[in-house]
Amino acid sequence: MAVPTAAPAPDTNRYRPPALTGLDDLLDRPAREDPGAPALVVGGERLPLSYGALAASADDVAARLTAAGLRRGDVVALVCANTAEFAVGLLGTARAGLVVAPMDPALPGPQLSARLDALGARTVLLGPPATGAAPVARVDTPVWPLRVTVSATGTATAALDTTAPPAPAGTGASRELTADDALVLFTAGTTDRAKMVPLSRANVAASIRGICATYELGPADATVAVMPFFHGHGLFAALLSSLAGGGRVLLPERGRFSARTFWSDVRSVSATWFTAVPTIHEILLDRAATEYPGPELAPLRFVRSCSAPLNTATQRALERTLGAPLLSAYGMTESAHQAASEPLPRRGTLKHGSVGRPTGVALRVLDRDGQPCPAGVQGEVQVQGPTVARGYLADPAETSHAFADGWLRTGDLGSLDEDGYLFLTGRIKNLINRGGEKISPEHVEDILAGCPGVAEAAVFAVPDAHYGQRVGAAVVVRGGPRGGESAGAEQILRYCRDRLSAFEVPERLKIVPELPHTAKGGLDRSAVEARYAG
Repeated sequence: MAVPTAAPAPDTNRYRPPALTGLDDLLDRPAREDPGAPALVVGGERLPLSYGALAASADDVAARLTAAGLRRGDVVALVCANTAEFAVGLLGTARAGLVVAPMDPALPGPQLSARLDALGARTVLLGPPATGAAPVARVDTPVWPLRVTVSATGTATAALDTTAPPAPAGTGASRELTADDALVLFTAGTTDRAKMVPLSRANVAASIRGICATYELGPADATVAVMPFFHGHGLFAALLSSLAGGGRVLLPERGRFSARTFWSDVRSVSATWFTAVPTIHEILLDRAATEYPGPELAPLRFVRSCSAPLNTATQRALERTLGAPLLSAYGMTESAHQAASEPLPRRGTLKHGSVGRPTGVALRVLDRDGQPCPAGVQGEVQVQGPTVARGYLADPAETSHAFADGWLRTGDLGSLDEDGYLFLTGRIKNLINRGGEKISPEHVEDILAGCPGVAEAAVFAVPDAHYGQRVGAAVVVRGGPRGGESAGAEQILRYCRDRLSAFEVPERLKIVPELPHTAKGGLDRSAVEARYAG
């Protein structure tokens, strides 16, 4: 689709983001101004839950948590799928002055227990798992089951069983939390690599305001929850920003994304936008010919992509198919999710291949000597601003390394152009060193993904006695390894030789049926290397 080549003239009637100070007052304005408006649309029956009812249920849960002996600053873990229980539990915990730590319901027992112990959670609010998912693992931390019943009239009843006494206060990393903290999020990774990120009320409020301002979210907007709420992408971009703006969030029937019901969900809630990782965008694009109802029945205002690099060819194809701009964004847990985004078309130029301009923060790119890189020159991306966390809990060494002089060292490689747009090129720790040549696997993956017939690619280092490392690749092709649409290995390598330097072309390429992904939908590089690099 066509995009503007120059930014439009300033608009004097600018959008104003919602005023809030944290999670605890996020519902105050929409519940006061339009209490009967639907905040959530829940499950297969698509029952509306109004802002007034959501606020009342959250207040009910807050009162029960206080009555059970929890006090301001205590940490409560929230383990739940994308259901009404998650929203009520999260907001109820916040309205009680507690710190809430959303966690992945699919974590194995040892990992979940390790995170709870390291954090010092006093209790676990346990909502229902996603339909068809395995039951949540048993843990030693006291568990308080939470259930929310939504009526056809838009009201709700919350049931919280607080029979089990809470764990002792002041254990684990909870000792480092302050009265200003609202959330603790875990970075992606296994238990021994995941870090605990404390986000203050000010961090949360700044993030939500920035996202709302970027996309001008308001009461007329609606979205379908695609990404899990226990990570920043789904939590900040889909759930919290929509509710702060007074919009509607549809929670799918199974408590998680389903391509089978997605477009029906979009139509039923009159969704104006949605956000997802590139993997899900690829799935929707592949199924669009038979399932997408067309822009006249699903008139999206924009679509957002975040959490992993989006192939430019995919971005263009989705824009043509959906008739809406696809805006790439950039964020991380340590910056309370979003740090940059492509603007709405009427607010600026769309530059495919970039992740846009800073949104409420400052960005800089430094070379190895700590000096600012000129426009177009690659270096490490750093972020500073009101959304950036103060550090990691119980990890002073990592805090000292990643947070310095008010700047967050992201570990991402990228460059800024003359207009301040950020172009990412990979992760520093992922670089492949082939005889002194530094190769970005993300760049090679982007080229591979552009090859006709290739659905997804993963690039990794293969140990080599002579060069130190060589380039390996695992590729998923459309139609499967033996399908009629499949691209062959030699065809893919020819495509790469025409577009990559000789040292970047994969020297080992394997066509595989699927690639492993993390819980938030990104490529699981550790699993890829363990499976294919040996």
